[in-house]
Amino acid sequence: MSTFMFFFLTATAISSMVIAIILLAKKCLKSHIAMQWHYTLGLLYFVLLAIPLIPRRLFSRISIGDFLHNLNLNIEVAGITNTTPLSGIAGLYNADIFQDYAVSVSRVTMDSLGIIFAGIWVAGIILSLAFTLCCNRNLRLIKESVKPVKDIELVSLFHQCKREVGVTKNISLGSSILIKSPMTMGFFKPLVILPATKMTLNDARYAMLHELTHCKKRDVQINGLMCLFQILYWFNPLVYVAFKQMRLDRELACDTSVLELLPYEHQINYGKTLLSFALAHPAVLTLAANIGDAKPHIITRVKHIVSYKKDSAWLKAKSILVLLAMTFIVICQIPILSVFAGNADDVYRFNADNVHYVDFSHFFEGVEGSFVLYNIEAGLYTIHNRDMSVTRVSPNSTYKIFSALMALQEGVLDIGDTYREWDGTQHPFDTWNRGHDLASAMGNSVNWYFQGFDAQVGMGRIEYHLSQLSYGNQNLSNNIMDFWIESSLRISPLEQVGLLTSLYRNETPFETMYEDFVLDALALTANDRAALYGKTGTGLLNGKIVNGWFVGLVETTSGTFAFATFIRGEDNAGGSVAAQITLATLESKGLY
Repeated sequence: MSTFMFFFLTATAISSMVIAIILLAKKCLKSHIAMQWHYTLGLLYFVLLAIPLIPRRLFSRISIGDFLHNLNLNIEVAGITNTTPLSGIAGLYNADIFQDYAVSVSRVTMDSLGIIFAGIWVAGIILSLAFTLCCNRNLRLIKESVKPVKDIELVSLFHQCKREVGVTKNISLGSSILIKSPMTMGFFKPLVILPATKMTLNDARYAMLHELTHCKKRDVQINGLMCLFQILYWFNPLVYVAFKQMRLDRELACDTSVLELLPYEHQINYGKTLLSFALAHPAVLTLAANIGDAKPHIITRVKHIVSYKKDSAWLKAKSILVLLAMTFIVICQIPILSVFAGNADDVYRFNADNVHYVDFSHFFEGVEGSFVLYNIEAGLYTIHNRDMSVTRVSPNSTYKIFSALMALQEGVLDIGDTYREWDGTQHPFDTWNRGHDLASAMGNSVNWYFQGFDAQVGMGRIEYHLSQLSYGNQNLSNNIMDFWIESSLRISPLEQVGLLTSLYRNETPFETMYEDFVLDALALTANDRAALYGKTGTGLLNGKIVNGWFVGLVETTSGTFAFATFIRGEDNAGGSVAAQITLATLESKGLY
């Protein structure tokens, strides 16, 4: 919900800017755009307002920082540890290997904001829908009051007008005592309705030509779309302004089409007929098309009729150029929105033929997650949950693997001396309140140990190394102490597997001896058939364990496999639970 609302509001803001550009262009270039094309330009509004409702996955993915997703406050240290035992995996679990230590961070969660915004939006839609139905409550009564026109002259005139306008589809003609102005209604079955009062044949002809032109241009359906978008975008005043102008343009365009059919001497009479219906204008949000209109619009329309002259070829050419220019601006919105739609920042682009998708959901009871296994020798992927396997999330403590590599490469950590004294600062876990070497710091996930190295390496060099590694979204917009803790840096399970494969093959940008040294620090268990290397990671957000990682390698007699498991839930979905799921999955495949 938070992702949808972020994209919807962002897309709406951009669409609104483009709508404003079109409105400004129509005003500044008014004399250079034919009246028919003013209305056609308004049809671009529907495209602009439909774009925010399109599933964002359909947009191309271009790399950019998701700044709103990273909205956060200060770190709050809380003594929470996830020590869920790995029951059911005989001989593999002990209290030291798969414990994961993490501190809670306070973030303004986008999920809660998304729910609030969505609730307000839906409430507004319900109220707007009720208001629209209230405004159109009389339409049902009018439709029920309609009686077929039996006057032979009027029926004959109606068929003649249909031929003049070029309408071939079946359109009914009726009359009602409840209206004073001719109107057209019917979304699927158009119905032209005349007032039951007596009118001259000339007035009837002008009214029929006008209403049939609405039918030909499908203005009732277009008006319905306007009402729909006004309901959906009840919060956007620019939508009301644009559609108000579009309704006037619609009537002017319809008048123009009728004037093109009439001899010059009949044009003034058409204007007089229009004036006679001036007081019988439709409701604000009516779903019908009506020859009448609000008084200010009637004045504009009469002025247009009086000054009407046939559009020149040059005016039509200029109108087409303006339409093409505005269409180009609308199209340019697509790549802009695709930046926000989720790209290299939160979705990893993965295309491979050597993939076997499986369903391991029975291992993920109570949590949602993804499991990725890569057979390094065979080059074959096994993936559970395709979508989550490419979704980038915070690496949490799994980042420490590469923090250690950067520290070694930059010379702030030496293979012969990885021990660091505890500075006396009290931490929420006893195991953090003592000195550590790389292996023990990795096993106990000691934050201060790796944060000290990051501070010495510096943000600039970290950014360089992560770029060389193509590490996730490479977004370090938060501070150097916690950009990897439920913050700006994010990576997908597939990318985790790719990096671990490169580490095993000694193909990272780091020195081979450093790669082997860090890999040794990840060693967990071994027997005569397999050796397991891995690192857990736990995300604690606002005091709740919301996600967990277990990434690593398993060397077996049949080959070496890189794996990454990511899980998320409302609480208790930490790293040791991810490890439990991983080991159960590996056991089911006979790998451990």
